[in-house]
Amino acid sequence: MRKLQIGVMGSASDLEYSKKIEKIAEEIGYEVAKSGAALVFGAEKDYDSLSTAACRGAKKAGGLTIGVTYGKGLDIFEKDNADIVIASGLERGGGRETTLVLSCDAIIAVSGGSGTLTEIAIAYQANIPVIVIKGSGGWADKLGDTYLDERKRIKIEFADDAKCAVQKAIKAIKSN
Repeated sequence: MRKLQIGVMGSASDLEYSKKIEKIAEEIGYEVAKSGAALVFGAEKDYDSLSTAACRGAKKAGGLTIGVTYGKGLDIFEKDNADIVIASGLERGGGRETTLVLSCDAIIAVSGGSGTLTEIAIAYQANIPVIVIKGSGGWADKLGDTYLDERKRIKIEFADDAKCAVQKAIKAIKSN
């Protein structure tokens, strides 16, 4: 049986998230790994992010990590430490995000700027479950407990913490 693939999306470091929010992202990665699922994340070549923090958490738990990066080549930010790198050949702003999200059975968003918004919209269009961390700021807080449009494809669900987010993601995958 194929491993479940859970993506973690979130703000890049230029949005200056707090250490508390970074720790939540790491905890999500840890919980994804503990559940036996593979962590899929946006691997960055030039800076850190909440997605790469989730990778670090998954690695602490001995989990499998899959980093989807933009452009070509397998060189990624050292902190990512991904087991598998997918070089999408695409740029930020929709291309890489499409490959990233469509490689997931569910996504969990923490805070998030425009890239995370793009990823949530792609997941919504593809009927991929979306869980967001309540109180983490950004698009996660703005979109939790809503539908993106009147089609009501999937309701974006709030989770209070990392463990709850992963449990909700797995439940949504199994019922989807």
